[in-house]
Amino acid sequence: LGVTLCGGHTEITSGLGRPIVVGQMLGLVEKPKLIRKESQRPGDLILLTKGVALEGTAILAREKPQALTRELGAAVVSRARRLLFKPGISVVREAGIAVRQGGVHALHDPTEGGLLSGLYELARAGRVGMRINKESIPILPETRALAEILGFDPLALIASGALLVVVDRNRADRVLGAFARHKIPAAAIGEVCRERQGLWLVEGGSGRPLRAPARDEIARLL
Repeated sequence: LGVTLCGGHTEITSGLGRPIVVGQMLGLVEKPKLIRKESQRPGDLILLTKGVALEGTAILAREKPQALTRELGAAVVSRARRLLFKPGISVVREAGIAVRQGGVHALHDPTEGGLLSGLYELARAGRVGMRINKESIPILPETRALAEILGFDPLALIASGALLVVVDRNRADRVLGAFARHKIPAAAIGEVCRERQGLWLVEGGSGRPLRAPARDEIARLL
C-alpha cells in the first residue's frame, strides 16, 4: 500500500493465549474525491464483491479443523482456511477499480456482524432504505458447507474481504464489467429506496425486515 509506519508499542496482558495485533491507518483525500455514505440515492444499485463470510469461514476452518475434516474432507477445509489469502480479505484493489468507473455513491466493508450488519450500517449512515435480494447474495461453496455442519447464518458471520458498492444504476454495469475484467467476482444484490420504505431482505417473492444481528455468529460458535 506504500504506507509509512509511524510508531507503536508492545505490551503483555494476562489471560491472552495468542498475540493480537491492532492497527490504525490515517490518510488524506482531495475533497472533490471524497465519497460519503450520505450520497446514496433511491434507485442506486448495491453491489457485493467476492462473497460473504470470507474471514469467518477461514477462522472457523482454522479453529475446528479436525471436526470439519471428518465431515467435509481435507480439501474443503484447506480451501476454507486459505480464503484469508485467496481471494483474500483486502478490499483496496476493488475499491479503486469501482471508484475509477464513476457513479459510486458509497463504499463499505462489512466486518463484525457480517453482511447484515454491514447493510444496516450503510443504510443508517445514508438515511436510506434498502431492498436486498437474498438469492443474489454470493456465498462460496466452502462457506455453505461449513454453515451446514456448524449451523450458522453466513449473512451474520464476520465478512471481511467483501466490499459493498452503492452505485448509480446507470453505472452499475460499467463497474461490474470492470470487476469482471480484473477477475473479481461481484453481483448486484439489491437497491436503495427511501428511508421510510425500510430495510428488507427478500427471498422467493416475500420479504422480512433486515436487522443487524445482536452478535456475530463467530462469537456464538467460539
